[in-house]
Parts: sequence; structure tokens; C-alpha cells
Amino acid sequence: MPYAYLSVTALGALGVLLAYHPVRREPFSVPSFFIGWLVGELAVQNIVWQVAATVVFAIFGAFSGWAGWLGLALAVASWVGEAGLAVVGHRAANVAAAALAEVRSDALPATSEGVKPVWSHWWRVTQAIPLRGRSVRAVRNVDYWGDSQKRHRLDIYSSRVASAAGAPVMVYIHGGAWVIGEKREQGKPMMYELVARGWVCVAINYRLSPRATWPDHIVDAKRAVAWVRAHIADYGGDPGFIAVSGGSAGGHLCALLALTAGDPAFQPGFESEDASVDACVPFYGVMDMTGAEDGMGKYGPGLLKMLEKSVMKVSAAEQPDLFRAASPTFRVRRDAPPFFVLHGTNDTLVPVDVARTFVKALRATSTSPVAYAELPLAQHAFDVLASLRCQGTTGAVAAFLDGARAAAKSPSRSAVDPHGQSF
Repeated sequence: MPYAYLSVTALGALGVLLAYHPVRREPFSVPSFFIGWLVGELAVQNIVWQVAATVVFAIFGAFSGWAGWLGLALAVASWVGEAGLAVVGHRAANVAAAALAEVRSDALPATSEGVKPVWSHWWRVTQAIPLRGRSVRAVRNVDYWGDSQKRHRLDIYSSRVASAAGAPVMVYIHGGAWVIGEKREQGKPMMYELVARGWVCVAINYRLSPRATWPDHIVDAKRAVAWVRAHIADYGGDPGFIAVSGGSAGGHLCALLALTAGDPAFQPGFESEDASVDACVPFYGVMDMTGAEDGMGKYGPGLLKMLEKSVMKVSAAEQPDLFRAASPTFRVRRDAPPFFVLHGTNDTLVPVDVARTFVKALRATSTSPVAYAELPLAQHAFDVLASLRCQGTTGAVAAFLDGARAAAKSPSRSAVDPHGQSF
């Protein structure tokens, strides 16, 4: 039993170590992400079950030998490390609020709602799994294309207690490396928070590779937004203000969608329909698809190989313009909508340099506010679970969107540069 306890605590300590110092070298980056993500976002829960496990091991004689006491030392060190992770996660609210404060202006005014959570109460953070409450109404599997395909369906979430008309709208695009994922799996804490604040949220599916070939994915996303513009009023939404968000591949798609309004290449057959959006919130998005080594694509060779084999189905060397045109970093524009980019410093799947480069390019070009929150120790997918970090960032996203909507509705709205100066 002492050696069994030592083995368990050693594994726990390794998980904490990976949460602080992830392995970024392939093929270890994916397992490093998964372990670090679970430990980092569920730090408090991990302390609780590990303490309980220690009590059980003690009852069965784990401390009858030196190995058990060494295991206890490792366990205590792990608990201290996890407590530190919990503190850093809790402070994400301050990091995100500071990011908004940097770009406050007439184009992104502060709103009375602030960042205090409405849906994400402490007990929801404790359970971690973002379960839909009774106050959230869900309309499932609406066909936004009219072809009865499963991947061309969306879900609509609205409040059973808030106003039934004129609600701002959020469209969420799931991630999954363009090859996996489903509309019910991601973005729930943010969408439920927005619904509690009176928003209507729409989660969409889109065609996935390898069956789908680029640009099918972005075409579907734009078709879904065009459908929302035309029909969301029937579900209580205001088609006059539509925001878009997503994580990872969904972060890429939402950013590209926001930056390519009116591009006929991404709207075949529905070129005249309005697929523009009024604000964009990409989480840890893949902003550079080219695989460049100059700071914009430090993913390692795995991502580019996957894109060439399964998504684009051509090599970047053969058609570099295709990969460049699919990259939000190279599609920045002066008339881009307000952006709030969020990324973790410990992301092993999409390095933080990708976000930094994108934000720098967008701020140099766009006349709208560009907020950027770089979250210490945050891994990929930090917004999937109802964690302390997710609670803080979700509140800030809600404040950003409320400010963007207030600015959009203001008759005296003036153009501003990315640093909030009128001109």
C-alpha cells in the first residue's frame, strides 16, 4: 500500500508540474495539454479528491513504510501547487478586466453590468460541468441551410424569464481542429451566462474534414450567420447586433468570418446575403494557417501536415495563397468589428505567439477597439469547463459585448483608432 500511494501521488505531482511547465514538443504536446488543462482548470476539485484519497490510503496502511511518507510529501507539494493554480485562475477576471480597460473609449464604453457573474454562481464552478438550468430554453437542430444535413443544423438558447424580443445575439462556432466537434460540446459557460443576461445564443455545426474540404467550413459558418440575420427575430433575437465567438478551430473560423464580410469566395450561392457580424471574441484561435516560422505559426510540423492532408488537401508549397487567404492574421482590415482576443500563456496546441502576432496586426489596421487578454498559466480549452478562470473571463466577455452593443446603438458613435483615440 505505501508504494501504491507513492505511485498515485507521483502521478498527481507530474500533472501539477505539467500545468505549470507544459511540454511543447511533439508528440507530447497533446497529452501535456490534456493533463495540464484538467489539473489547471479543476485545481480545487483535485485538492478535494486527493485529500479524500489520502485519508482512504491512510486507513489501509499507506503510512506503514517510508514510501507512504514520501508520497504524502509529494501530495502536500501538489496541493500547494494546485492552490497556486486556483489563485491564478481566479485572478483571470482581473487580467481580462484590465484588457478591456486599455481600450475603453466611445467605441467601447463601460456598462453598468460590469463583470459580476449572473449564471456562474460558486456552486456551478464547484460542479465544473456546465449543465443547462431550467431558465434556459433550447431549440435544437434548426436546419440553417435547408438541405437536411446533420452538419447544417444549429441550436438556439434563450431565457425563459428575460424579455422575449430584441435580445442581442451571440453565434458560437465549436472547435476540434476542423475534423471533430459538435455544437453541444463547447462554449456552454459563456452562452449560459449571456442568456442569463438576456441574450440569445446560437451554437452551430458545420461540415468537418476529411469529408469536407476547405473552404466548406467557413462557408457553412457564414451561411449560418446569414440565416441568423434573417430569422433570429422569430426567436426573440435582434438581427441588428450579432456577435460571433469560438475556440481553437472555432476561434479561427469566427475571426476569419468577422474579417471577410462580403467576400464572395466564402459565400458561394448566397453572395448577396448579410453574413457580417458586429463583434468578435476568438478564444485561442488558429490565426495563421501558413505554417510560417517567423513567429506567426510556431505550432510544430503536425498542424501543417494535418491541414495539408485532411483539411486543405493540397500542400502549402503548392498553393500558398490558399493557406494565406484562410489565415485571419493576413485578412485584417480597417473596418473590422471590435475584437476581444483571449489566449493562455501555457497553450501547447496554439502557441501564444500566434495571438500576439494577430493582435499586433489587427491593432495596426483596424479602427475598432482590439482588446487582448493574455492569461497566465492558462492552457488550451480553458473556457470549456465552468472553472474559476472561465468564470472570470466570461464576465469580462459579457462586459465587452455589452459595451460593443452600446456603442453600436449610439447615434453619436465616432470612429476610433485601436488605442481608443478619436479621429
